[in-house]
Amino acid sequence: MENKLFIFDLDGTLYEGTDHFDYYAERLKLDVPPENLEAFVRDYELMKAGKHPVAIGKAYDTKNDAILTVDPMTLTVVKAEDWNGNRVTEVEKQYGEKQITFDFKNIIAIGDGWWLPCACALHHGVDECYPRYVETKDYMVTDQFQLEKIKGLTTFLKNLREKASIVLLTNSDEDDVSRLLSELDLEGIFHEVLTSAQKPTKTTSFFEQLLEKYDVSPKETVSVGDNFINEIAPALLMGMNAVYISEHSHEAEHEQLVQVNRLHEWMELMK
Repeated sequence: MENKLFIFDLDGTLYEGTDHFDYYAERLKLDVPPENLEAFVRDYELMKAGKHPVAIGKAYDTKNDAILTVDPMTLTVVKAEDWNGNRVTEVEKQYGEKQITFDFKNIIAIGDGWWLPCACALHHGVDECYPRYVETKDYMVTDQFQLEKIKGLTTFLKNLREKASIVLLTNSDEDDVSRLLSELDLEGIFHEVLTSAQKPTKTTSFFEQLLEKYDVSPKETVSVGDNFINEIAPALLMGMNAVYISEHSHEAEHEQLVQVNRLHEWMELMK
């Protein structure tokens, strides 16, 4: 069946690189209590190296200071660990078999590189990460920072929109998105740009609205993103196709799922 609607994420999907995550961590360091600063730096480096319990694909329970392994298709807790990787059965019992809800405050989905320094900072005594996130997004559109553009992306998307509808659905706010699209030479490319989407909480709702608006079936629709919980699992559960962009291995296998390390790999497949 021909795909008629493509729904793209923005951050981590339509540009590459990780320097902005490190900049974010540097800004958060300013808020970490001095006595915790060394541990913050150590833990963040371990996270980036994949040697810490906090990892992309998991979740962080801020109230219990617990790291949750979550089944991305059912959103149930499979395992809970403390900061040192020890299993915490008491926390697991609190969740049982019920589906968890990510609220960006008490339960945080660590779906991409933005959330590693944030979870680390929260554990080490920082009350609020968002102001430093805003600073980082502002920095990303200055001359001091260079976005890693994906070669050929503008042409690829222009060709794709001649055959199908393409929509941008992102958690970033309208001002950030406008500046980033300008930097990426993607202004005016998408048929529709939806910002402040509050994924994953409202992902399914947005998908349902888009399917109805563009009069397409789930099997005619593709969700493209780098965050499995935000963009991929909800799409697969609705019967949509999905393209998961991640260099991190993922256990989920699905006949309607394509996983690539970088977006340009999928672009080549599409040719």
